[in-house]
This record gives sequence, C-alpha cells and structure tokens, in this order.
Amino acid sequence: MKYVSFDGEPVIPQHEFFMNEALKEAHLALEANEIPIGAIIVANGRIIGRGHNLTQRLNDVTAHAEMQAFTAATNFLGAKYLQNCTLYVTLEPCVMCAGAAFWTQISGIVFGAHDLMRGFSRLNMPILHPKTILQGGILEKQCSTLIRDFFATKRKS
Repeated sequence: MKYVSFDGEPVIPQHEFFMNEALKEAHLALEANEIPIGAIIVANGRIIGRGHNLTQRLNDVTAHAEMQAFTAATNFLGAKYLQNCTLYVTLEPCVMCAGAAFWTQISGIVFGAHDLMRGFSRLNMPILHPKTILQGGILEKQCSTLIRDFFATKRKS
C-alpha cells in the first residue's frame, strides 16, 4: 500500500520510518563485519536509543543490538524502565533479548524478519511483559535479505 499526503507527497507510515532507522544501525553492524542486526528505541515519536550488534568487537556474546539500544535509552531517560517506549529491531529478538525487554517493561516491540531458529516466539511461552505489544513483519523483506546475504557471504568464505 502506498500512502500520500494531501499535497501528493509520499508518506512513510511510522513503523516503516522507524524500521528504516533500525536498518541503518544494521548496516553499521555489517560495515563492522558483525551480524547485521540493528535496533532503536522510540519514545513520543523521538529516537532515544540506538544499537547494533557488537558481539565481535566487544568479544561479548550478550552485546546484541537490542541490549545496546536498551542501555542507550535507559541512559537517555535516566531510568531503568522503558514504559511508553517502543523497540524497533530488524530481527525477532532472541530469548535473552526478549527477557531483557520484559525487565525494561517496554510497551512495544516491532520487528522486521522472523527468526525461526533463534527467535523467542519459537518457544511458545509468554516471555514478554504482559503489557508489551508485539508486531512483526515490518519491512520483512529488507530485513531478512540483509541477514540472509550476510550469512551467504560468510558460507562462501
């Protein structure tokens, strides 16, 4: 579906706009030869936290994009909870990141590509905070192509 304003200019719906920002973070990870996953956190229409995978650079298996964005957002707010905030992430969060999202009490999670192998939803258990709203498949093609191409290149090397 294509959206246009009253003056005929194209309008990008909110979720797509913010997922494009998360994709920018994923490209930063790609440039650093990290698994290309990016995340941002939004409050009141404003980006308050950004992150991308840093597991190789930091030699830390917990340095996922979501964890980086959580830390940036809580530092920005000066608070440990992310109520009234939304996480946008290019790949469905893993169990660790979904658990961290629970503890932040984030209000919403919007992700791009589903992760059938490591995504938290494969467990079929309530991991997210009961008030967290989940939506997947936003810019799914762009998000899944980025990560699929990354691993295809790795397999060739």
